[in-house]
Amino acid sequence: MSRKVGSYDETDVRVRAGKSSRPRTKTRPRHNDAEAAMVVAVDRGRWGCVLDGDPDRRIVAMRARELGRTPIVVGDQVDVVGDLSGATDTLARIVRVSDRTTVLRRTADDTDPFERVVVGNAEQLFIVVALADPPPRTGFVERAMVAAFAGGLRPILCLTKHDLDAESEFAAAFDDLDFTIIYGGVDDPIEPVLDLLDGKLTAFIGHSGVGKSTLVNRLVPEAERAVGEVSGVGKGKHTSTQSVALPLPNGGWVIDTPGIRSFGLAHITPDDVIAAFDDLAAAIEDCPRGCTHLGPPTDPECALDQLPGKERRVAAIRLLLEALNTNEAW
Repeated sequence: MSRKVGSYDETDVRVRAGKSSRPRTKTRPRHNDAEAAMVVAVDRGRWGCVLDGDPDRRIVAMRARELGRTPIVVGDQVDVVGDLSGATDTLARIVRVSDRTTVLRRTADDTDPFERVVVGNAEQLFIVVALADPPPRTGFVERAMVAAFAGGLRPILCLTKHDLDAESEFAAAFDDLDFTIIYGGVDDPIEPVLDLLDGKLTAFIGHSGVGKSTLVNRLVPEAERAVGEVSGVGKGKHTSTQSVALPLPNGGWVIDTPGIRSFGLAHITPDDVIAAFDDLAAAIEDCPRGCTHLGPPTDPECALDQLPGKERRVAAIRLLLEALNTNEAW
């Protein structure tokens, strides 16, 4: 039966199923009761955290909806709300991510524009390299150093398997960089390594097979059990594709990262590298635009060549800069 125009009432209004009539708002909760925590593990949409830096106060959290796709990585300082008891099957929410003081980034290769944040807020980067089996490559160390300097981390070269090549001169390539070098193989004393790590957040990187996991197990008693507890995050277990932070006996944390296959530096510029060295940073202000700081013949007017007494240091840093232009598989 047809109706006359104007005879419709509210019963004729159709409401689309599943749509709310409540107006949306941009107002977000303040979460004034949130507690501080550090992310120690990530596992498929769940984050393992420790409250107030206390290894015994572990929780599992999800990312709050208001954070959207904000990346959260091991080492990040976050604020959490919800069930903070840490009991089995409980889940808190990460509602804020603090600004990072340092950041270790890499790209898949030197042409990949997508940056991958490896670790947040680490103070140091332990670059673990075997002197033999597999043989060391200066290129990997140079690239890792570049990423560390650009991200605000202190790089430390840790050499393993010294017993296989006791006469190695590999470390001599970095003499002019004021670069801390230490031995961390199974036959080397562990106390000097612990002294460097004491009270600090340190990320470990290295190729598979260089002895990184062996070193971590020496530093952290019962490390394999701890990895299972910290990185399980209610779903999976620590694998070679995940990073996990482990507490040191006397304070501080070690972040064990996956074995590195490549270390792309597409996100880093020559100026980023030079800026990490206080004694050279001011000089490049006098360089011509677009200077790569590699020196003649590439950059005949580079201001670094006008620094008396810095020739050896400049030459060493240029080795790092050359790593930016070398696209190899490490």
